[in-house]
Amino acid sequence: MIKAKIMEVFRSIQGEGKYAGVPQVFIRFAGCNLNCRWCDSSHARDMNAPGVKSVTSEELWNSIEDMLMGCHSVVLTGGEPLLQTEFLKEFLPILSVHKIKVFLETNGTLYEELKKIVEDVDIISMDVKLPSSTGMGSLWDEHIKFLRTAWGKDIFIKVVISNNTDMQDIIKTVEMISKGDPSMPLFLQPNHYEIDQGVMTKCIEFQNYFLNYLSDVRIVPQLHKFMKIQ
Repeated sequence: MIKAKIMEVFRSIQGEGKYAGVPQVFIRFAGCNLNCRWCDSSHARDMNAPGVKSVTSEELWNSIEDMLMGCHSVVLTGGEPLLQTEFLKEFLPILSVHKIKVFLETNGTLYEELKKIVEDVDIISMDVKLPSSTGMGSLWDEHIKFLRTAWGKDIFIKVVISNNTDMQDIIKTVEMISKGDPSMPLFLQPNHYEIDQGVMTKCIEFQNYFLNYLSDVRIVPQLHKFMKIQ
């Protein structure tokens, strides 16, 4: 029996992207394949961190069932949920039987894992990891393959903008989205920790550039942090 490594399960309001403001049930999976320097879920990177629980599909369902009344969807978040795809292959059909929408929050790199469960996912919130923002290497090839796998789903892209973000990464992002669907919603998310350090000026500059090529570009900060909720 496959078990998932779970940090926490809770009900809250979506604070990012296209569905900001809707009530959801969040399942935070432990473990991540990346190490972004501005990560706000660093506690979830380690599958063996203190507080991580191992649960079966049935146990996880039982833990969320009473939270679902009136919720828009169930959010798979992390960490990176696609590190635990074998578990998701068992768990997501349970949600499907109960006609519950599945909302995947992902770093958009594990395209081979997405292929295994994409039919059971309704909404995909995909981060594009800009090298100048994350402090890591380039992931453009992985992002392109991930997008190709996700076409046809309700997908939107989220890009964290920091004071380190450079224009070359913005140009690469435009090229990537333009080759696929220029109407895909793109959300520029200012690094919360730099809101008072001029990052909004960069967001507006980049938004104006993006709108020369893409039709739906929005600046949306992490609303849950302003509301001081989980």
